[in-house]
Order: sequence, then C-alpha cells, then structure tokens
Amino acid sequence: MGERIAVVTGVLSLEPGHHHETYEGSQLLWGPGPAASRNVSPRLSPPAGPERAEHRSSSHWSRSLSRDGSRGGDWPAGVAGFPGGRRPGAAMASVHESLYFNPMMTNGVVHANVFGIKDWVTPYKMALLVLLSELGRAGSQLDQLERRRLNRLLLPLLQGPDMPLSRLRKAIEECCPNLAGSVHIRLKLIAEGELKDMEQFFDDLSDSFSGTEPEVHKTSVIGLFLRHMILAYNKLSFSQVYKLYTALQQYFLNDEKKCGIDENDMELTNTEELDGKMEKEELDVPLREEEISCSGPLSQKQAEYFLSQQASLLKNDETKALSPVSLQKELNNLLKFNPDFAEAHYLSYLNSLRVHDVFSSTHSLLHYFDRLILTGAESKSNGDEGYGRSLRYAALNLAALHCRFGHYQQAELALQEAIRIAQESNDHVCLQHCLSWLHISEQKIFDSCVLLEHSVNKSLHFGLPYLASLGIQSLVQQRAFAGKAANKLMDALKDSDLLHWKHSLSELIDISIAQKTAIWRLYGRSTMALQQAQTLLSMNSLEAVNVGVQQNNTEAFAVVLCHLAELHAEQGYFAAASEILKHLKERFPPNSQHAQLWMLFDQKIQFERAMNDGRYHIADSLVAGITALNSIEGMYRKAIVLKAQNQMLEAHKLLQKLLIHCQEIKNTEIVISVLLSVAELYWRSSCHTIALPVLLQALAFSREYSLQYLASETVLNLAFSQLILGVPEQVLNILHMAIEPGLAHGAVLDKGCAMFLVAKCQVASTASYSQQKKAEGNVGGNSPL
Repeated sequence: MGERIAVVTGVLSLEPGHHHETYEGSQLLWGPGPAASRNVSPRLSPPAGPERAEHRSSSHWSRSLSRDGSRGGDWPAGVAGFPGGRRPGAAMASVHESLYFNPMMTNGVVHANVFGIKDWVTPYKMALLVLLSELGRAGSQLDQLERRRLNRLLLPLLQGPDMPLSRLRKAIEECCPNLAGSVHIRLKLIAEGELKDMEQFFDDLSDSFSGTEPEVHKTSVIGLFLRHMILAYNKLSFSQVYKLYTALQQYFLNDEKKCGIDENDMELTNTEELDGKMEKEELDVPLREEEISCSGPLSQKQAEYFLSQQASLLKNDETKALSPVSLQKELNNLLKFNPDFAEAHYLSYLNSLRVHDVFSSTHSLLHYFDRLILTGAESKSNGDEGYGRSLRYAALNLAALHCRFGHYQQAELALQEAIRIAQESNDHVCLQHCLSWLHISEQKIFDSCVLLEHSVNKSLHFGLPYLASLGIQSLVQQRAFAGKAANKLMDALKDSDLLHWKHSLSELIDISIAQKTAIWRLYGRSTMALQQAQTLLSMNSLEAVNVGVQQNNTEAFAVVLCHLAELHAEQGYFAAASEILKHLKERFPPNSQHAQLWMLFDQKIQFERAMNDGRYHIADSLVAGITALNSIEGMYRKAIVLKAQNQMLEAHKLLQKLLIHCQEIKNTEIVISVLLSVAELYWRSSCHTIALPVLLQALAFSREYSLQYLASETVLNLAFSQLILGVPEQVLNILHMAIEPGLAHGAVLDKGCAMFLVAKCQVASTASYSQQKKAEGNVGGNSPL
C-alpha cells in the first residue's frame, strides 16, 4: 500500500546560491557599477538554515539538514540544489591559491593562482577576448537586435567552463554571422602569426579603458573580465607565454580539423537537414560529455558556476545533468587541484546518492564538513561557535544519510551525538530537526504520533514553517492509515497549504496536492484523485529555472503520474497508460532515485492486464519484478496467480502467512485484500458458509478505516455468497446499497462484474418468484373449494 500514499523521497538538498540573470540590455555588461560585478557568477555557499533544508526519506516524510538555524535561500528539498545559504558571510570557501595549483602549464592552461589571481588565461578565454575586441570595433555597425543577442550570450560564455572553438563559433553565428567571421579571421591571424602578435593583442586590450568615454568601464562585468585576463597574462613568464601560444595554436587547429570533417559529412548528407538553428537553451546546459576533456582546470568562478549548474540540474532535471561517472570525473579533477573545495565534496556526496553508493556518499559528506572547518568558512560566518555548529549538523546529516539507506540503528547513534552537542549549545533549531529524524527512525518500531505532534508544535513555535508543514503532512499520512475521516484530513492539509502559500514553499504545495491524490485513491474516490492529479500537472512551478530545464522533476509529480497511469489502466485505457509510463521513463530514467515508483506501477499494470486476459504464465513471470520492488505486493500477487492456477493449498498457505505479517505491520489495505482472496478460495472449495465470517471481518475493517471502495467490493462478495446460498431477494437489497460507489469510482472490470451480479440476482429472484406462485397455484387446486 505504500505507493498509494504520496511520500517524498530525496537527499540532503543543495541549491545554487544565486542563479545568473539573463540581461536584455548592455548597461550591466559594459556599463559601470560594482553591483553588477558582484553578480557575475553564482556564489556557492555552505548549507544554510535548516528551515529550507529538509531531507525526505524514501518511505516517509523527512527533512534534509543544514548547519545553522538561520533562514536559508529558496531551498526546497529535492534531489539536488546546492547549499545556497543567502545569509551574510556565507561565502564559498575560497580556492586554495598556493599549494594545490601548479603555476606551470597543464593541458595547455597557464595557471596564475600562484600569484594570487583567481583566474588564468586559456585559449578559450583568448577567443572570448577576441570576441570582445571585435565587438568593440564593430560599434554602431551592429543593429540593436544583434547587439542585444550578443549581450545575452556573453554572460553564460563568461561564467561557463571552456568549450571547443566550434561550439563557440556556432553560438556567435546564431547572434551575428558577420561578427563570427571577424572573430575567426582575427583568431587565425594570431594563431598562425608570431608570438609578438599575441603580445600586441594584449597591449591593445588595455586601450579599451583609456579616454574620457572608454569603450568598457572598469567596474562592469566585461571590464572586470578584461582586467583579470590582462593581469593574469602580465604575470606569466616567457616560457608560460610560449606554452599559452602553442596551446592557442592547437586549439585553433583542432577546430580546423573538425570543420574539415564536418564539410565532408555535409557533402554526403542533405543540407536541408542541417538548417536547424541552435536553440538558446543549449548554452544553459553543461558541455556534452565528449567535450569535457577539451576544457582545462576551472577557475574559481567557473568552478562555482559548474557546481551550481550541475546541482540545479540534479534538482530540477536530472536527465540533463552529467552522468554519475562523468560528473564524478569532473569533481575528482576539481578536488585534485583544490582538495579543500567543500562544495565539490558535497556535490560528490549527492552524486554518490544517485547510484546508492553508501561508502562514497558517507566519505564525501564527512569530507564536506571537515573542509568547512579546515577552511575556516564556518567560524568566519558564525563566530566562535561555528565549529560546534558544523559538528552537530555533521552528525545530523550523517543520521539523515543512514535513514535514507535504512540503517536506523546507526542513525539513532548519530542522532544521540547531534542532540548532545545541540543541547550543550542550546540550539533549539537543531534539536527540532533531531526530533523529526527521531520520529522517522522510531516509527519503524512503534506509533510515534505523539512525538510527531510535539515536533510540529515546537517547529511552529520556533518559526520553522517548512519543518512544521512536513510534520503536518506526515501526521495526515499516519491518520489516513489509521482510518480517520477524509474531511478532517483535508482540513489539516488546508491549514498546511496556508503555510505553503504564505511562505512561498512551492515544493510543499506540490507535495500537498500529491498527498491529497493518494488519500482519495486510498479511500476509493478515483474521480477526486483524478481531479487532484490534473490540478498538480497543470500548475506552473514557482521556482525560477533556466530555459530548457524540465521543471517539477520531483517525487510528487512521479507519484501523481503513476496514479494517473493506474487510473487509466483501470478504465481499460492501456494505450494511454503506456504513454504516461513512457513519459515517466523519460523524465525519471532508470538510474534516478524516483524510478522505482514507475517501475512498480508498470509491473502492476502489466500483471493486471495479463490476469484479465487469462495469461497466467506471463503474470507469474512479472511477480519476481514486483517482489524486487515491493515484497508485500509481490507475495500477494503470487498468491493470486496460484489461486488462478487452482493451486488452492499453496495459495491458502501463502495468504495466511501474508495476513499475519500485514496485521503485524498494520497494513490494513493488504489485510482486507487478503481476506477477500481467502473468501474466494472457500467459494471454490464449496465452503460458502465458512467464507461469510471472513467477508464480515473484511467489511468491518473496511468501514473502520473508511476504505469505501474496498467496503463496496466486500459487500459485492457478500452478495455473491448469499446468492450461492439461495437468498437472491436479500442480495438485491444489499446490492442497491453498495453498487453506487463501485459504479462511480470503480474499475471498468469491477463495474462489469457488479452489473453481471445484479443481473444474476434478478434472474434468480424472478425464478424464485415464479416457483413460489406455481406452488401457491398447486395448493389452491387441491383445496376443498
């Protein structure tokens, strides 16, 4: 039954500190203003306030964790934004500038960090300098539309990692073909000329700042980039200049070779197929994996942008992020030059979670908090108490990690450590997170609603709406399993929605709607569930993401789409259900963390279709896949197959074993389904009277837990039993009470069975009435009258 309730899985959340803006005009890029220069690239910060850092376990609500109690930036839990603390002083740990950066050339890249400069000259950046130089020369020759396109293009080019010259030229050609030709010619003259031509080029760049009205202001985005490059170039030794020159030549020759290959390919293909233009969003996605090797080590700003971009993609659209292997390769390259880069360790932790690597994820998480202390970033931003904050939130994050993988004993040990340190520091916020995780670990042992209610009240008291809302969601889920009335649960969710809209908690809005969808499905109201599912799918996300990035790739959407596929399959629309599942497979690839949801629903839909068609051997082959994803569902369906194959004894043993287990774990929905299957076994064995108490027990459970659809199905089974026992008149009275919910919300097969049962009862009732009349007539003929 676990898939019936919308639960949200996830990992410790990260989010880009600042998403870069797309600027329409040129004032910010070229004009003055230190504010513009400060926002050139997103800053990646250590995880900020736990208020928005909630982590979610795979089968229960949960919260992701951070390290302090301040309110962080927009940090919804999800697979993965980057820790985006937007509080003062939460700057990224600075890149080590002395020991870990080789001042000599590596792969054609001249490192300048040894001189205290946080940037260095690469062939790609020289191509950008040529572009800026030619753009300044063009001046008024460019129309406003072309200049506007170029200004929009420059920011991602400056922020992003190095790319091949062919891709850069293609991007420029889309904006201004004439300028692309000028850049290519100028770069060719430098690459095929002498070393003094490159020297002269950098000398000419300094003239851009001269005069009363310079072409570029020193404090603009472009001005800062030019000054960084000029300063980095002037600090190079002669041997380093020569290596840069040879690297530029190789950079240009690689492009020439690729262009030659492309021209040969074009002669063999239809040129009309190659007329499509590169879309704008192509610049907003990372380099293709085959192009990664073309780029050298990243500068600090490039590293920040790369980590922010990948973290955002992991959170919003994992399909467009680098594969786990490629991303780990890039992170290892970053850490090779700067092992103290804390944010790289955290993204490595997230990447390890994608492939469920317990050892690597634990290793990266511990290194992340170690590096925060080593770099001093924590103590600088939080004062003398910073080290203690790192330690207690490190223990808290470790507990969350163990909960994610089901290691609840280890999680409790980590929680005890976090609670001890938090009590010593009087950190109530950390204690509330510990209380929430304590609920998650202990609910596997006993019902901890009291603990959860206490957590919600304390979270509201300390002003933690995100944590409080997740607590309400979990409380509603537990009350739904306990059979509380739907109207009371919806009232509680309404109060939770007020918190969501008040604080713009967009992801929790999605979770709440998915929760409502699952609750209506649990209670057997498929039409209401369909309405809620369509509501969520038609909503636009409140979060700003880049163009071309798929929004709402969260578990809430996965749950809703799975329910939608099952609803279509129940009504016989298997083609539509297949299309929905196909979309799910594209949005959530098999290696993603939410893929198990659609995998289970896909197997269940195929199983039901095979059983309806009488292909029991196919259904039996699907049982193993269902069992791997959900052992209880798999065992139940194995019993159904055995029953259909007339293996009554084996089916009865398996159902009794499953019944005992589900009663222990309080899985009421499966308990009722098992009781109905046991009653059917008694019918087939001609033990109709024994089936009645079993059905009455199932009916009592259904009404106690407000499972209307299962109650209606149980009543239909009772009616069938009474029909077999020869009382069709009473059966018709029962059917009139129970058939309406089934016709309104039931599957098409169940509707057909119900109508067929009504027809059989009417025929039996008519036959019984005729026999009674005939008997009365015979009695009258024998009377003395």
